This record gives sequence, structure tokens and C-alpha cells, in this order.
Amino acid sequence: MRKINNLYFFSLTEKTIRGLIFKSMAKDFVISVGGSLLVPPSGVNAQFLKKFRALILSRVKQGDRFFLVVGGGRTARNYLAAAKQVIKVASVAGDWLGIAATRLNAQLLKTVFGEIAYSEIITDPTKPLKTKKRIVLAAGYKPGWSTDYVAVLLAKNNNIKTVINLSNVDHAYNKDPHRYPDAQKLETVSWLEFRRIIGGEWRPGLNSPFDPIASKEAARQKMKVIIMGDDLRNVAACLSGKKFQGTTIS
Repeated sequence: MRKINNLYFFSLTEKTIRGLIFKSMAKDFVISVGGSLLVPPSGVNAQFLKKFRALILSRVKQGDRFFLVVGGGRTARNYLAAAKQVIKVASVAGDWLGIAATRLNAQLLKTVFGEIAYSEIITDPTKPLKTKKRIVLAAGYKPGWSTDYVAVLLAKNNNIKTVINLSNVDHAYNKDPHRYPDAQKLETVSWLEFRRIIGGEWRPGLNSPFDPIASKEAARQKMKVIIMGDDLRNVAACLSGKKFQGTTIS
């Protein structure tokens, strides 16, 4: 700071200016990672883990922060299907199976990131979190709450207005593409129309681009949700604010 004619001037070093610019460009992201990307039918996908880790770390070096919410995917559905072959499974019991699968998958991802990530896996998205770590892992919370819903609540509680949803589905469609060959990809869609397409009921093992309860809350919070597949080059483009392939719901 210098005094000239009774006026004080603050002199910023080049390093300080670069730091301020760096901080202003950094972003916070909530990414919901489908469990089936981590554990497809062939087994744990180490190549995806390696590439996903490299992508996230490259963004962290640029100052970005990530809440990574991990789903149960095929692991959860396989366990639920096996249990149903033995007994009639209550909805709550099915949910707990799914929650356990999400926590196992989250632990896998946390192990891959090591000490770079926050030391605990978040299982209650309603609690305040204070950490300087730029990677936070989260998983299922309680029956009736999908990891999509956890992602929305984390975004809400951390003032983040966009949730990126990664799964083995690269777009949302106007109807179920597995049942209707003429189903059309949606590039953009309103919450009103999207919720009409997916319905309003949540059940354990539901296979939907974004779950109905989470969709209701995201719409209420005026959030944007981006549905994307597992092409990490496409994900990198989205994180950089460039053109990407996927469905934007708002």
C-alpha cells in the first residue's frame, strides 16, 4: 500500500492477481455417478475408474470442487433380485440393500482418490459440511431417498444450481427406449414434461434417468439437471462450459 497526495493505493502483485482470477474461475459441481459405470456386468471397471480419477483431478488442479454421489447400480439390483427369489421383500428392506450397495461403491471411489478426498463418506446430506477438501464422496442416506435425491440436497445445501447425472444412458427420451423403438432423444426438456414422462413413484431398484422424488425437489429448487453417459471426453467438455451431448432438464 502506498500513500500519494493523502490517498492510499493498494499494489497487487502478479501472483495475487493470478490467484484472484483462478479463484473466480473455479466452480463447484455435484455429480451423481451411476453405480453401473463403476461395476458393469463384466465386473469392476478399473479403466473407467482410472480415467474418471484423472478427469476429476485435472479439474481440481484448476480450483474446482466436487461432490460425487455414488449410486448402487447393477450391484443393488442384483442383490434385490436375489432376495426376491427367496422371500417377499418389503420396500424398506429393499431400500437398505440399495443403500448398502451405494456405500460400497462410494468406498471404492474414495479409495481410488485416497487422501485427496474428504475422510468420510457423506451419508446424511442434510448436515452442514465444513472441509477444505475439493473432493467429497456421498452415498445413500435412508429408505425412500435415492442417490439422485441425495445429489439434489447436496446441491441445495451448498448453493449449487446444476447437478450432472452420469449413467449408462446418454440422454433422456420421450418414452422408454427399451419398450418403444421410436423413442426420441431429448436435448432439452422442462421439468413439467420430464416428470410427466417418468411418473411420480419411487421404488427400490427403479431404473430411471433421474428419480421422480429427486426430480420434484430439483424442479422446486429451480435447478438444472444434465443427463449424460459415460463418455468422459463429453463430461470434460461439459465441465469446461463447452458444447456437450446430453439432456438438460430445467
